[in-house]
Amino acid sequence: MGEAVILDFMEIDVFYDIVCPWCFIGKRRLAQALARRPAADAKIHWRAFLLNPHMPAEGVERDIYLIRKFGSESRIRRLQGALLEAGQSVEIPFAFDRIQRTPNSINAHRLAFFAEREGRADAVVEALFRAYFLEGRDIGDVDVLADIGAECGLARDAVAAYLAGTEEVERVAEENNRAHRLGVNGVPAFVFNRRFVISGAQDPQVLARMADAAAATGDAA
Repeated sequence: MGEAVILDFMEIDVFYDIVCPWCFIGKRRLAQALARRPAADAKIHWRAFLLNPHMPAEGVERDIYLIRKFGSESRIRRLQGALLEAGQSVEIPFAFDRIQRTPNSINAHRLAFFAEREGRADAVVEALFRAYFLEGRDIGDVDVLADIGAECGLARDAVAAYLAGTEEVERVAEENNRAHRLGVNGVPAFVFNRRFVISGAQDPQVLARMADAAAATGDAA
């Protein structure tokens, strides 16, 4: 009976970056948490965070990026081993060997913004994660992004035209800056009803308890 919590409408801001494997895991764990709270009417907002704000537009060769970031192949293997194990718990079969480049993720975030207006943000974010971490596709390439949008039911020509311009580039920076103002320095980070912030790919039960705490304070501010 302890799980039978009555929840009303709730807003959840998720700060994430497509190139972050823990964000993919966190997305799945949040879904599991909300499944434990079927009475919750949750609205999820995907908020841009840039793990690599100075990444060149063309990205960086994956092996070079990993060595620069983590320092040694042995450390990379340990970290990827932990990710593979965590991924299995949420049915994510990471295929790190397929990734050739670490991309600049600004346009991937912009695609999610475009999808948000069409009510398809969650599907597109999921598709972006899958494209990058399972299929090794270059999500820094605007043609690849247009294809992913089309696969999710968006008009490819409209997506391509949008990505070819600069619309909402500033929004990516604004959301990234907002995250840092909130004290978020790593992702994923979850903000429930604009009051409760928790970082990391937390276990579903932890996220469910955060939802309960947010619901107890009333509607989003």
